[in-house]
Amino acid sequence: QVQLVESGGGLVQPGGSLRLSCTASESIFTLYTMGWYRQAPGKQRELVAHITSGGTTNYADSVKGRFTISRDNAKNTVYLQMNSLKPEDTAVYYCNTRPYSLNYWGQGTQVTVSS
Repeated sequence: QVQLVESGGGLVQPGGSLRLSCTASESIFTLYTMGWYRQAPGKQRELVAHITSGGTTNYADSVKGRFTISRDNAKNTVYLQMNSLKPEDTAVYYCNTRPYSLNYWGQGTQVTVSS
């Protein structure tokens, strides 16, 4: 079964940094545009950033200049470097294709920004 596994979340103070990883079980994902999504309590899941197979990136306005998405196709892995974190970045972060597939949602990784 095709899987996407997220890791790297945790508790961090405001202004801190985290790097999230998303590893795919199959190399076919290197052909897809991949995205990082997040869902905060009581809110809808939103797209945070995405990266095409060729490396073109795009970001939500709320994270532009603070987050960087990248990919290492040799490792079937997509990363999200998050700097200058704010309490409003607190959420469960997921990776998926873009547009997303209902078949690929994983467990996500919790990011909590708090002092």
